[in-house]
Amino acid sequence: MSTSKLPLSLRFYGVSPWELEVIYSLLNSLFAVKEHPDVEQEEEYTTMIEITFPLAFNDAFFKWFGNSRWDKTKGILKEMKRRRGNGKTLRLYMKFTGKPNITFRMDLIDFVLELIPYHLDPKKLPKGVNEVTYYFDEKLARWAINSATSENETFLFSQNEWKIT
Repeated sequence: MSTSKLPLSLRFYGVSPWELEVIYSLLNSLFAVKEHPDVEQEEEYTTMIEITFPLAFNDAFFKWFGNSRWDKTKGILKEMKRRRGNGKTLRLYMKFTGKPNITFRMDLIDFVLELIPYHLDPKKLPKGVNEVTYYFDEKLARWAINSATSENETFLFSQNEWKIT
């Protein structure tokens, strides 16, 4: 990676100044963090954080980002969830820029992130997909593909195949 910091987007609402400072400090050591407070609030959630990494989700990212920093980031987000209690209190989005872009939408903070080259094989994706969204399946206790979008269409992954919505 170059010596100039890549821009990282941090959108949020309902985050305490202390929590924001900790998240900012972790991310600002590697990225030029652009904060976007007071984004439109989702009705069911009192707190929302959206982190858009300017890098692809792969082994190279995690090697560069570092295990210690990743564990600290997960730790603060888990602590935020614990402090807010059960229910729909914290919504977290972690986005990675790549081909395609990947979004993890987390209602539960469980960071068993798996590498996903199988899912992102261009032979398996619908043509022209530029973003793939994952969610954490609580019943199966693993990440699952939710949807994919192209310029003109949205697809849902159901019964092991892509379906146009």
